[in-house]
Amino acid sequence: MFPQPLAQSIQTAGVIAVLVIDDPADAAPAAAALSAGGINAIELTLRTPSALESLAAIKKHAPQMLIGAGTVLTPAQLMQARDAGADFAVAPGCNARVLAAAAEAGVPFAPGIATPSDIEVALEFGCRLLKFFPAEPSGGLAYLKNMSAPYAHLGLRYIPLGGINNDTAGAWLADPLIAALGGSWIAPRNLIQARDWAAIKQRAAEVATIIRATRKIEN
Repeated sequence: MFPQPLAQSIQTAGVIAVLVIDDPADAAPAAAALSAGGINAIELTLRTPSALESLAAIKKHAPQMLIGAGTVLTPAQLMQARDAGADFAVAPGCNARVLAAAAEAGVPFAPGIATPSDIEVALEFGCRLLKFFPAEPSGGLAYLKNMSAPYAHLGLRYIPLGGINNDTAGAWLADPLIAALGGSWIAPRNLIQARDWAAIKQRAAEVATIIRATRKIEN
């Protein structure tokens, strides 16, 4: 479902910062802080009433950012995210109705998987980029390697999210199964609410350094 240029952009980004934004006025400054720290991909979760407005604000004020909609649970949300300017969408689970809607509308969509059965549902809809959630509580990288082994010949790639931090990010990023990490620890909700853009920039810079070191990316 992901066009090759978009999939490559996610691979190059290395980390997708996961955001929960309560006030749309915080959307552009949060994106600017992440970008200043070297992170240029965002998953904005649809968990607040202001999420779609915030997504549109980032698209307007930070056009250089790759922005996806997260926690997409219904076909209606998928269409709303697309109309707000989302480049792609992701979900914590594997909802066949949302998968079908994404396929029909041509919206790049990464469903959430945690079992082989989830992977096979995703494959039915042509998905090759999958969100592994919750990553660490489910068994971490070792579990993902074992679970995904029967599908290795299909070239599937994964975006793990959940329980990852600076201490473990490098090991995930070094594995060829991983397209990018879901980074929920980079700009947590409390820092956005406090408008601590300096702290978010610093966290982004720390992660960007890990990406460069792990994937041998030049400054």
